[in-house]
Amino acid sequence: MKIVFTGGGTGGHIFPIIAIARAIKKRGPANLDLMYIGPKDEYAQEILLKEGINIYYVLSGKIRRYFSIPDFFLNIIDVLFKIPIGIIQSLYLVFTNSPDLIFSKGGFGSVPVVIASWIWGVPVFLHESDVSPGMANKILGKISKEIFVSFPIKEIEYFPMNKMIQTGNPIREEIVNGDALRAKEIFNLKGEKPLILILGGSQGSQRINDLILEIILHLLKNYEIIHQTGSRDLARIQKEINAIVPEVLRKEYHAYSFLKEEELKHAYKASSCVIARAGAGTIFELAALKKPSILIPLPEAAQNHQSKNAYAYAKHKGCIVLEEGNLSPNFFLEKLKSLFESKTLEEMEKELNSFANPNSADVIAKYLLDFLK
Repeated sequence: MKIVFTGGGTGGHIFPIIAIARAIKKRGPANLDLMYIGPKDEYAQEILLKEGINIYYVLSGKIRRYFSIPDFFLNIIDVLFKIPIGIIQSLYLVFTNSPDLIFSKGGFGSVPVVIASWIWGVPVFLHESDVSPGMANKILGKISKEIFVSFPIKEIEYFPMNKMIQTGNPIREEIVNGDALRAKEIFNLKGEKPLILILGGSQGSQRINDLILEIILHLLKNYEIIHQTGSRDLARIQKEINAIVPEVLRKEYHAYSFLKEEELKHAYKASSCVIARAGAGTIFELAALKKPSILIPLPEAAQNHQSKNAYAYAKHKGCIVLEEGNLSPNFFLEKLKSLFESKTLEEMEKELNSFANPNSADVIAKYLLDFLK
């Protein structure tokens, strides 16, 4: 039995693939062969190889809808050269590997693979994490057999109702099994104040980092912090922290470029509140863990999907949404203070029971394996 995964290459695409692959391995037959075909990405490569998933690379491109002269020429290169070459590469790889089905996490990185699979008649199953699908998934949805969606079907834009199956967003089962005491050891936590976990996505967020730096002294008077900064910003932040934060408070600030799964699950468990972007992967991890959060949607996200995700999630009262354009240091501090000085955190935790779907990966794995029987 052969299953090919494909996706755009970012953490938002790769982590759900990992979750589903693990669930399939638990349920699947001994002769199971899992593969990934997609754009080259060192970050994705490291994670996939650890899971025993064979990797094949193809060229891919994307269509940039913001206009500038360089982007115009990049679009021409991608549309006329990269994507067609990627389709030819994918035609060869799909033919020679002869998979039983394709699972696509979407994004432009998956376009050549899905088109090639459709040409060869291999059934394609698509997963859409967001309320508002991107251009690539709008195209791929037309040639997919079924579309798994994370949010309630009535909130999903564009896709036909009869093609959608609500499953939630696949999260790694291991991510919900953290331990607060282990977090204290890993991060050298003092544990005397509530812990806030700050996540800017797999690449970090410079604007969130800048906001935190502006108010860091106020934060550290009341909270201990674990801050995922992104690799590009870690050195700058550490330098500024050393310059402006007294040593006695510095011990309660813990900066990391990226939190690996083993670190993240313990940080989640120990935290009282999470500050993050509004990617669907993060939202569904927070829901599964019943962690109250302040979500700051990325304004540049395609189709404004992070903002739509955040407000769809906020209907279930598990988070507060703060738009970046309206975000001032004082306003942010007041919102944070109000969370901790009322019963809002406890109320959020209770409300998240109605939204969380931690078994999503297992549901999708069962569906795919049943299809192949």
